[in-house]
Amino acid sequence: MIASERIVAIVLTLNEAEHLPDCLRSLALLTDRVIVLDSGSDDGTQAIAASHGAELRTRVFDGYANQRNAALELAGDAEWVLFLDADERITESGAAEICETIAEAGQELAACWFPRRNITFGRELRGGGWWPDYQARLLRRGRACFDPATQVHEVVRFEGESRYLRAPIVHLNYASRREFIAKQRAYTRQRVAQTGAGTIPRRRAYAGAPARELFRRVVRLRGYRDGLTGLFLAGVLAVEEARAVWLLRSKARRS
Repeated sequence: MIASERIVAIVLTLNEAEHLPDCLRSLALLTDRVIVLDSGSDDGTQAIAASHGAELRTRVFDGYANQRNAALELAGDAEWVLFLDADERITESGAAEICETIAEAGQELAACWFPRRNITFGRELRGGGWWPDYQARLLRRGRACFDPATQVHEVVRFEGESRYLRAPIVHLNYASRREFIAKQRAYTRQRVAQTGAGTIPRRRAYAGAPARELFRRVVRLRGYRDGLTGLFLAGVLAVEEARAVWLLRSKARRS
């Protein structure tokens, strides 16, 4: 099953000592060519990477898309690159499907999308956009990159065809509600920072933006399937939409 001659796996890290060992063990099902691109961890992450035989590289973090594009440059002569976050794992069936896909792929295939099982607060989510939560993580080197204009929730740009795979990536997402709130607040700050100062939402967006997000998450994306947890997640994201409006309007006034 090992596909090391054609694929390299890349893991971006910053203080991921808790999650990294299991991530690297799962990647051993697929390849022994693993690069850990670290952003300056001080919790033992770098030592863990080295002890598992990964190639350790370091780079100052300046955005998710920039970090992934820099990682692509480290892939050497590998034909394919698999991105996995430290809190994600591939399964045996996933490794087998990746190997099969690579073996059968024609030159037109440039990217593969994986469904992602999000485990949040100890439970697997079924709605609200958290499933199937497709992520483009298997990329043909030289034919795909990440849009530098979108540093948060980065966007893959590729030349050629893409394919949706069946086996999911397991994502050990947020462990607590406090962690979820803190991460969403950070995402909002980053999103506002990369938005041009000329973008000025109207006052009515204070109500409209969160209302639309709440409806989208709970109703259209069936977040109600996750009960109170789904409502909580949708509620936090709706609040962050209102907060983004406030930050964008404040940014415009300062400009």
